[in-house]
This record gives sequence, structure tokens and C-alpha cells, in this order.
Amino acid sequence: MSIVDKVKEMLGQHGDKAKQGVEKAGDMVDRKTGGKYSEQIDKAQQKGSEYIDRQQGQGQQGQGQQGQEERRRDEGDGA
Repeated sequence: MSIVDKVKEMLGQHGDKAKQGVEKAGDMVDRKTGGKYSEQIDKAQQKGSEYIDRQQGQGQQGQGQQGQEERRRDEGDGA
């Protein structure tokens, strides 16, 4: 399992915490820039939140399939 797969799995399981982190990070950047880029930061926060929502949906749907693929690999099928 690659690091990207692990991050996606974590997002699927802890999306609420990840979304809070995106909000906090965006708010901090907004404060540090004196609100100069508020509009862009808000858009980035929204896109980040939407991405996390998508990953949560995929993570829930793909967990069964992922488990099957891992079992095949463990059994030596390689498929």
C-alpha cells in the first residue's frame, strides 16, 4: 500500500478531523497575509473540503474491494 493510499484511507476514516485541519490552516494563512488573499484561501478551503468528502465516499465503497485485492496478493494470485 503506497503512502497515497494510506492518506486516502485516513481521509475516509477521519474526514471530519481533516476538514477541521484544512479550515484551521486556511484561517492561519489568512491571518498571516492580513486577509489579502481571503477569497483565494476560502476557495482552497472549499475545494479541500470537497476533496475530503469525495475520498470519504470512495473509501467506504472501496474498502471491500481493497480487502479482496490484498487477500489475492497475499495468496500469490498477484491480481
